[in-house]
Amino acid sequence: MSRLAAKFAELKTSGRKALIPFITAGDPYPQFTVPLLHEMVAAGADVIELGVPFSDPMADGPVIQRASERALSQRTGLRKVLTMAMEFRKTDQTTPLVLMGYLNPIEMMGYEDFANAAQRADVDGVLTVDLPPEESKECVDLLRERGIDQIFLLAPNTTAERIQKMDAYGSGYLYYVSLKGVTGAGNIDTADVEQKLQLIRENTNIPVGVGFGVKDAETAKTVANIADGVVVGSALISKIEANLDNPEQAKTEIIALLKSMRQAMDS
Repeated sequence: MSRLAAKFAELKTSGRKALIPFITAGDPYPQFTVPLLHEMVAAGADVIELGVPFSDPMADGPVIQRASERALSQRTGLRKVLTMAMEFRKTDQTTPLVLMGYLNPIEMMGYEDFANAAQRADVDGVLTVDLPPEESKECVDLLRERGIDQIFLLAPNTTAERIQKMDAYGSGYLYYVSLKGVTGAGNIDTADVEQKLQLIRENTNIPVGVGFGVKDAETAKTVANIADGVVVGSALISKIEANLDNPEQAKTEIIALLKSMRQAMDS
């Protein structure tokens, strides 16, 4: 059983939901990332999404776009992110770690070389925003052979037929994008999300995390009541952007927000 499958099974048994924070690797500088990952786990994170910086992050709003720009200015590419994952694993053998990014850096490295490198780094999942299930077989097969889950994005307009394709090729969890738009935009319509989750669960048994619009403890609690996991990204990265001259303050604010979300989700 993969770390992701084991984590969601453990949470289900205990009646809890996954808190899944996202940060961009290398933002605001590379040495900041791994210590922050460990502190997020201590604050209550169950799964971590580590963003691979990309020059054209089309699904991301301006907050995460600027985070990618800052990280790329520090020469944080895919290979360096994999090195960070390896460093994280030296002292954390239990928390599932998912790489989230875009297809171009993986294609530049080569699918097989990437799969081998991800296995060496002990990565648990890969979420490739612009890889549709219809074109994913080669990548999925290479990752599955190495015990790594391929995670797919679901949109509000995803059909039952496509959910079934994601069920066939995906594993670990599915990431439901709660808004028609980019990360950090708008507010979640809980009733609409709940209705969509019903359709999703009719077509897959894979756990579902919900993101794009989770901003605070109240939102996290609302989403946790209907989903298997709560994904938060822009709200965390905005703390970094607001404290570029004081990264330790950014870390303090990120941890405080995650703790408040964890408390609200568990209450």
